[in-house]
Amino acid sequence: MYKVIFMGTPEFSVPILEALLESELCEVIGVVTQPDRKIGRKKKLTPPPVKKKALTREIPVFQPEKLSGSNELNEVLALNPDLVISAAYGQYVPTILLHTPRFKAINVHASLLPKYRGAAPIHYALIKGESETGVTIMYMEKEMDAGDILSQRQLPIEPSDTVGSLFEKLSLLGRDLLMDTLPKLFNDEITPKQQVDSEVTFAPMIKPSEERIDWNESAEKINSKIRGMNPFPGTHTLLNGQRFKLWKAEPLEEKSNKGPGTIIVLNKNECVVACGKDTALSLQEVQPFGKPKMPVKDFLAGALNYLKEGMRFDNE
Repeated sequence: MYKVIFMGTPEFSVPILEALLESELCEVIGVVTQPDRKIGRKKKLTPPPVKKKALTREIPVFQPEKLSGSNELNEVLALNPDLVISAAYGQYVPTILLHTPRFKAINVHASLLPKYRGAAPIHYALIKGESETGVTIMYMEKEMDAGDILSQRQLPIEPSDTVGSLFEKLSLLGRDLLMDTLPKLFNDEITPKQQVDSEVTFAPMIKPSEERIDWNESAEKINSKIRGMNPFPGTHTLLNGQRFKLWKAEPLEEKSNKGPGTIIVLNKNECVVACGKDTALSLQEVQPFGKPKMPVKDFLAGALNYLKEGMRFDNE
């Protein structure tokens, strides 16, 4: 069996690790993941999902704050792995670990490279209104997500998809593609393909300023942004000076010549807001300030006391 070091952190990585643990081709001899973090209002110290899975199989776990130059890096190298496999690890990997193993280091990346290199490829595929996405398995290099491609697999994006649903779908797609790719890699049956520089686009981490709704944009573009930030980090606007989060919406065919952000239809069942380019957006799931997520009907049951047609949601 080939000795593998697995590097990953969130739930996205867990199905991939599980498949490797069940494989008759590989032996996972160590797992590298992010340190335990304080999570939630109570700031409870919580291990990453990948660590939890690894400990159920008594696999050594390494959690350096920074892998480069750490004692943990030396311990991992001393294990003499044949291959390093990374999936949403969340840190740069030192060059020595990329090239020392016999079969080097490969990454399971949730986009069709060279599109959307970076930390948030799933978010950007939705925000940019793509009709498909997918998974790429490639060699890891010092430059992030720039290595030669070993294999790819496409996935259509459904109108109902969010970041949450695509994380689940692409995790399983990545698992299956990896398990199909490994035998060919070990048997030297793959000709790696260089990425085309002119086709490179980037998907950096979402900035807080990007979470704001700009009502001057079209309803379609705003809806893509809402889907591309659901369930995290979420989008928001202002209502009566307080933050108001939008979790689900639907662009409408009807046009509106009202000012962007204006409520143009309001009753016990619906709240429709004018957007840029004479378009309109029907709100479906919202979160008023200080309250949990709720269907718009539940929000309107109490909000009709003060909310009127002609009122505006504001850009922050």
